[in-house]
Amino acid sequence: MTALLDVTGLHVALGRGRGRTEILHGVDLTVAPGEIVGLIGETGSGKTTLARAVLGLVRAHSGSIAIDGREVSGLRRSALRAFRRGGAAQYVFQDPLRSLDPERTVFDTLIEGLAVRGGHSRAELREAAREVARLVSLPPGLLPRHPGELSGGQRQRVAIARAVAVDPRLLICDEPVSALDASTRITILELLLRLRETRDLGVLLITHDLGSLGGVADRVVVLYHGQVVETGTTEEIFLAPRHPYTRLLVTSVPSIGDAEPPDPELRRALRAEVRGLTAHP
Repeated sequence: MTALLDVTGLHVALGRGRGRTEILHGVDLTVAPGEIVGLIGETGSGKTTLARAVLGLVRAHSGSIAIDGREVSGLRRSALRAFRRGGAAQYVFQDPLRSLDPERTVFDTLIEGLAVRGGHSRAELREAAREVARLVSLPPGLLPRHPGELSGGQRQRVAIARAVAVDPRLLICDEPVSALDASTRITILELLLRLRETRDLGVLLITHDLGSLGGVADRVVVLYHGQVVETGTTEEIFLAPRHPYTRLLVTSVPSIGDAEPPDPELRRALRAEVRGLTAHP
């Protein structure tokens, strides 16, 4: 199957002159249609920079990014604007209260992308808003409300609904559940599973919490200091991690039920091994 997202040899550097810092070092990553790929790494590992590069918000120094078979890393100006308006890839931010316009109602937020694209009557936009609200289980009574009147879980549903309203092929979710309580977190992750199944979406799920990926991601990509150090199925990553950084992440996942708590001596040894790695493993 042709990859929906195909990132190859991606290098990204931020800043200029002596302050220039390379954030990503030759990253390779793929997402197939209908696949959920978890991108895991601690703060500062380059996860968000990778997502922003895919969307053209930061420029790649070298390497390639293809979405649905189209090379997008070299797009500039009008071509880049047209790509963004086309909506093939959409971004769901970590904090919906900050990413949603506080002055816009839920209804206006949901139709924003379609309105910018043009070609829809008011009646068609109204029906589209109701349809996407149903898709993410938002009660119609919330459509006239503003983000400040909603719960955290409802706001995240609005953010996801806004993203899928333009019928994207790829959904990039940057820490979409980190600010939510446990029960709401599960609900949002189940929503992503349902969208994957009903819309054949490819999903890149970015998180620093490996536990959030269990039962959701098909594959996991581990990013450490801007490099992919391990890739595998979720089962492989959880049960047989190879890289010491991945093993450290796995031992940090909270135990469930009668499972034994993580061995503190093992975690200390793994931390020491990870600290001993160079900045470019």
